[in-house]
Amino acid sequence: MSKKVIITIARQFGSGGREIGERVAAALDIPIVDKELIKDAAERGNLHEDVIKKADESAANSLLYTLAMGSNILGTTMHFGYKMPLNDKLFILQSEAIKEYASKGSCVIIGRCADYVLRDEENILRLFIYGDLDHRQARVAERHPELKSNQIIDVINKTDKRRSSYYNFYTGNKWGKYDNYDMAINSSTLGIDGTANLIVAMVKELVKD
Repeated sequence: MSKKVIITIARQFGSGGREIGERVAAALDIPIVDKELIKDAAERGNLHEDVIKKADESAANSLLYTLAMGSNILGTTMHFGYKMPLNDKLFILQSEAIKEYASKGSCVIIGRCADYVLRDEENILRLFIYGDLDHRQARVAERHPELKSNQIIDVINKTDKRRSSYYNFYTGNKWGKYDNYDMAINSSTLGIDGTANLIVAMVKELVKD
C-alpha cells in the first residue's frame, strides 16, 4: 500500500481475532505485531521473556502505585524511587514498542491497548472482534481438545475478564464499548475468512486517494 494505515484488533477469546489479523496482514502484505511485543519489551527492559509472559495483558493490582502516579502512566519514565510493578513496567515498554512499530509503516497490531496507545495516530482503523459464545466454544475446543465443556467456558470467561481488566485499568475506557473503536465485528456472522475480507475492503477504502 502506498498510504500508511495502522489496524488495531482487540478481541474476545475464541473469536478468531488473531487469525483474522494474520489473514488481513497477509492480504495487505504488511507486518502483524503480537507476541513480538513480549520479546521486544524484554529486551527494552532487560527482563527475562518467560517472566513477562505471565504479566502480559494483565492489569497491575497496585492501588498505591496508581494513586502515586495518576491514572495515565503513559509517558512516565522508568527512573524514580518507587519500585514499579512488573505489569506497569511491561505496559510502558510495550507501549513504546507499539509506537515504534507504528512509526515504521502500515501494520496490524493485536491487543495490548494499541487503539488507545495510538489514539493520536492518523489513518488508524480500530477494531473489536467478538463472537457468539457457541462459536467461540467450538474454536477453543478445537484448539484444546483436552478441555471439558465446563473448563472451556471457564477459560473463555477468565480470559475475557483479564483482557477487560487490563484495558479498563490502563486506558480508563471500557473494553468492548463500541465508541472506543471504529467498528465492532461479530466474526460468527461472516466467519474468519469473511471477516478478514471485510476488514481488507475497509482498509482499501480508507487508504484510497
